[in-house]
Amino acid sequence: MSVLDRFSLAGKRALVTGASRGLGRAMAIALAEAEADVVCASSSEDGTAETAAIIRDLGRQAWTTHADLGSRDEVARMADDAERQAGSIDILVNNGGTIARFPAAEFPDEEWDRVLRTNLDSVFALSRHFGTKMIERRAGKIINVASLLSFSGGITVPAYTASKHAVAGLTKALANEWAKHNVQINAIAPGYFATDNTQRLRADSTRFAEISARIPAARWGDPSDLAGAVVFLASPASDYVNGHVLVVDGGWVAR
Repeated sequence: MSVLDRFSLAGKRALVTGASRGLGRAMAIALAEAEADVVCASSSEDGTAETAAIIRDLGRQAWTTHADLGSRDEVARMADDAERQAGSIDILVNNGGTIARFPAAEFPDEEWDRVLRTNLDSVFALSRHFGTKMIERRAGKIINVASLLSFSGGITVPAYTASKHAVAGLTKALANEWAKHNVQINAIAPGYFATDNTQRLRADSTRFAEISARIPAARWGDPSDLAGAVVFLASPASDYVNGHVLVVDGGWVAR
């Protein structure tokens, strides 16, 4: 197999959560451009219709499904629905998530629970569901979306920070157990990207200037900047990469 052939996802089927817009949509499209067929998931029933249409225009198959990732029952139903439509899932991208901003001393219990259930519990539940079958087939890729806040504390986002630290740890824990079964579990930690999730930061002129000044690339990321990373971690090119958190941040961490 040539080097370029090792990046091909021909014949593979992927499930991407949070694929309605932003980073999730960009990663779903990137997988399709590498010749994978994709199940596009979001929190609303019609949330990924546009993403799926773009993928079909690329000549790939696409399916849509939905779930509230904060509900274990909904997550289980979505996993079954993805398999019912697409068959076996070779690549799982755990991208869907949420955030809540409150000072730590005032952080509501219900918001803590919602963020942890959505950002962490769903990642484990989906990884276990599909990972079990990947182990049986002795092949599979799981890609979790971590964060720069997998490494630092942030301000007014204690639940999000806790969940993303945990996602990085869970990635390593699963890799330790499943690597021997030829299942690779890795994570991508995006830096500061221009998405809906960072709209409040970008609207704050002071914070926007502070953050921008620290990024060596001298710009915020575009969702398409994740394309190479997700295809690499989903492809045979990364078969000996396991338990790794790949930072895609324009050099932020290096600064």
